[in-house]
Amino acid sequence: QVQLVESGGGSVQAGGSLRLSCVVSGYTTCMGWFRQAPGKEREGVASVYTDTRATYYSDSVKDRFTIYPVGADNTMYLQLNSLNPDDTAMYYCAAHRSYPWMCKGNENHYSYWGQGTQVTVSS
Repeated sequence: QVQLVESGGGSVQAGGSLRLSCVVSGYTTCMGWFRQAPGKEREGVASVYTDTRATYYSDSVKDRFTIYPVGADNTMYLQLNSLNPDDTAMYYCAAHRSYPWMCKGNENHYSYWGQGTQVTVSS
């Protein structure tokens, strides 16, 4: 059984930064971050495949967000820089135990989900 617990969300002004954390228990091969804003579909923003450290970023966050794979502290991180109001959303940690090609932004490939942490960016 895999359990994921996120933390680190909050309210920041545009241009600010946050670091999200996801503590994982159990075996996974891929971990990712998704977000969902009110009235919008869930979007995959970043992911990392454990064995190869291969990463994926959506175009909307590339060069602003950085995903860090799980380390000895059993925690995956997402560093959010240069935040803007469009980044406001509930952010979810997700994971699966499947293939590298499935380790991108398709939420249907992920079997395990955290409860979410809210990020709010004001202008």
